[in-house]
Amino acid sequence: MGIWIDPEKCTGCGACEPVCPFGVIEVVDDVAQVSEGCNLCGACVEACAEDAIIIEAAEQEVSEGFQGVWVFAEQRDGKLKSVAYELLTEGRKLADKLGTELCAVCLGHNVEGAEGLVAYGADRVYLADDPALADHQEDYYTGVLVDLIRKHKPEILLAGATAMGRSFIPRVAAIIYTGLTADCTGLDIDPESKLLLQTRPTFGGNVMATITCQAKRPQMATVRPHVFKRAAPDEQRRGEIIKVDFNKESVTSRTRLLSFVEDLSERVKLDEAESIVSGGRGLGKPENFQIVAELADALGAALGSSRPPVDDGWIPYSHQVGQTGKTVCPKLYVACGISGAVQHLAGMLTAEVIVAINEDPNAPIFEVATYGIVGDLFKVVPMLTDRLKKTRGLA
Repeated sequence: MGIWIDPEKCTGCGACEPVCPFGVIEVVDDVAQVSEGCNLCGACVEACAEDAIIIEAAEQEVSEGFQGVWVFAEQRDGKLKSVAYELLTEGRKLADKLGTELCAVCLGHNVEGAEGLVAYGADRVYLADDPALADHQEDYYTGVLVDLIRKHKPEILLAGATAMGRSFIPRVAAIIYTGLTADCTGLDIDPESKLLLQTRPTFGGNVMATITCQAKRPQMATVRPHVFKRAAPDEQRRGEIIKVDFNKESVTSRTRLLSFVEDLSERVKLDEAESIVSGGRGLGKPENFQIVAELADALGAALGSSRPPVDDGWIPYSHQVGQTGKTVCPKLYVACGISGAVQHLAGMLTAEVIVAINEDPNAPIFEVATYGIVGDLFKVVPMLTDRLKKTRGLA
């Protein structure tokens, strides 16, 4: 691909300069010039009223014979992760729009509920059950998934943007020579081209980009957990379970798992919590996080944070909720001293009930809150904690 300016059409108006996110366009002698660093985002093309800026795409041969939507059903310790069900729900919608089948791929050993993935929308489940697959060994997982893709040729492959998905799914994409859009927050099918529309945040969450993979297949995307809500299972659905043979000796593993160390910094895991209490910059100093922690204890909730306290070192990154932290979907989310920047909202907006406590009545958090309390959090939060303790007999 390449970009060039038609000097006969360019009027030197300069409309392209301010829209370039990389600052690589400059008008010289009444003609726009593009320097090195352009990533062909196309922002300047849209801004040019004279159609003087042209991006030429290199022609690629479209992969043929690919069909079906696949979901990688992730498991940990023999239990399926929530993101597997969420992706099956969304994958079912995509498959229906394309008029194709939905398949799940599950790798592990004695995985609970693997065959029940049919009830969540899968028409077919590829199940590889072997003791060597019990733990996440990247080389084994990569080898099995690559073999399945080459044999069955799915058109779309979705996986969770979890630690596991982020580590081995890019390896799969590289081996089969296709594109991968990471950390998606939205998926859809273009009604005309039938391409997968993959939406993800960029530039620190300030811009939402929609990406397509024009020629290579499968179209691959990782999706943040809790972006989509899982549907209720339909126990009447019928599907096919296909057992996949795994030969450990056929894959050369360059790593050996010695032990797995659980992160014990969180009493309740954020991504599994039904209730979360989070603190923000409004707490003023790190010691004041104890006020929020006491409310979380009284609720039996997980302790969360917006990005500023994490950046300032008040609380570990594992507690961060937001675009650059964890995406959560609890039944209750309590935001204490959080203004409500768009990056934070992106990580907790799917909570069923949002309670906001902030002394600024114009804080953006109140626009999404189910209940809002305008007041001094240093007075309101201890009052809530005291009442909860008395109600639950903890005082």
